[in-house]
Amino acid sequence: MPKAYLLSIYQETKDADAVAAYAKLALPAIQAAGGIFLARGMPAAVKESGKMERTVLIEFADLASALAVYDSPAYQEALLALGTNAVVRDMRIIEGV
Repeated sequence: MPKAYLLSIYQETKDADAVAAYAKLALPAIQAAGGIFLARGMPAAVKESGKMERTVLIEFADLASALAVYDSPAYQEALLALGTNAVVRDMRIIEGV
């Protein structure tokens, strides 16, 4: 069974305090679901339509685990801390090859 990856690409950060509150809750929620942070932070370079904003790459054992983390109660609590206007981001879950 191939591994799966959650990729979160921030387009705009409007409230850094809300992002920090979210991160404090999201990190343990993702790790409890088996997520391993492979990369997070500002990009070294951006190309084409990219923006110089935070990017996060998380590895999971399988697709089911990656999909389940988003709906977990612990991650939903993190999303509440983030609120609805703190960031604009694109989050994708993809299966490895």
